[in-house]
Amino acid sequence: MSRAALDTPLGPVWVEARDGVITASGWGEAARRSDDPLIAEALLQLAEYFRGSRQVFDLPLEHGRTGFRAAVLAALSAIPFGETRTYGEVSKQIGAPAQAIGQACGANPLPILIPCHRVLGAKGLGGFSAPGGIEAKVWLLRHEGAGGLLI
Repeated sequence: MSRAALDTPLGPVWVEARDGVITASGWGEAARRSDDPLIAEALLQLAEYFRGSRQVFDLPLEHGRTGFRAAVLAALSAIPFGETRTYGEVSKQIGAPAQAIGQACGANPLPILIPCHRVLGAKGLGGFSAPGGIEAKVWLLRHEGAGGLLI
């Protein structure tokens, strides 16, 4: 297993790889370098995303979830850059209660890479796992050009 981080406008973001796939990402400190070429590529792609020159990640991801949670993560992964869905819309797609969708989003092991920030409540933003919570979610949505719906 290897892990490294990069500094972003939202603070440090790390990625972790095991056996040739990215298995986790998150918020917080980690080494700034890794000998693992996959970690280096993931950090490069994240840096491009935060600079505004990348909209889609091209990385092998393995979230380790099955069943319902895997279905939710697949639905999140299908939300295009700059677009959003509501928990209710994902709920109808998956066939599960909106609250369960929110809980699955909150347990996303690969935030940003699997864009849980693109899912909103019917009458508000919903939650977000990053330090800064909703402010981080708002920053990401504005960064992706989906911020117009926040005004």
